Amino acid sequence: MIKEKFGDRLDDWIHAALPFLFRRKVDPNLLTVVGALISLLAAAAFAAGWFVIGGVGILAGGFFDLIDGVVARHHGTTTRFGAFLDSTLDRLVDMALLLGIALHFARVGRPEVVLLAGVALIACVLVSYSKACAEQYVPEIKVGIMERGERVGLLAVGGILGMVVPALWVVAIGSSVTVIQRFDRAYKEMQKADAADRAGLGEQP
Repeated sequence: MIKEKFGDRLDDWIHAALPFLFRRKVDPNLLTVVGALISLLAAAAFAAGWFVIGGVGILAGGFFDLIDGVVARHHGTTTRFGAFLDSTLDRLVDMALLLGIALHFARVGRPEVVLLAGVALIACVLVSYSKACAEQYVPEIKVGIMERGERVGLLAVGGILGMVVPALWVVAIGSSVTVIQRFDRAYKEMQKADAADRAGLGEQP
């Protein structure tokens, strides 16, 4: 939702707020990797129970994840591999953060929170996977109340404020609803595409 609403303006805002980022040519893939490594350290902090450090680490890693594409577009260095790398490391970070939370609560004897983190992890993976699979058959699936920006932001805020469990509930429920929304949209779009294909075949002599 955040990306959908503000995506077109983010480049301009980042250029205006952080002009120093664009003075020298920087490899955007390096920014992507650095951001992912910081976020993985945040996941380790969550596993250790250092929630505030984990939350701050998520925000720091998210900063690099936010600017890598802007820097690439500014210097004309966008590549297919860069998009692949960014998307793949995003999935890695998503799973690592929730795994870190699950490990902490397993260690302190809270199996119900471990289960909740597992549900959130599965739902988060399905949010991105359902979109990727659907877009092999239909042009675009832009629907869902909770995408990656919202999920990561909630975990960061939850860690900093000491409200990880409530944040997990919101992530798990919101992501599950998003999966349902995407399945519903994919079904409707594919039904239309199949109907169009059948109509086209029917018109052939």
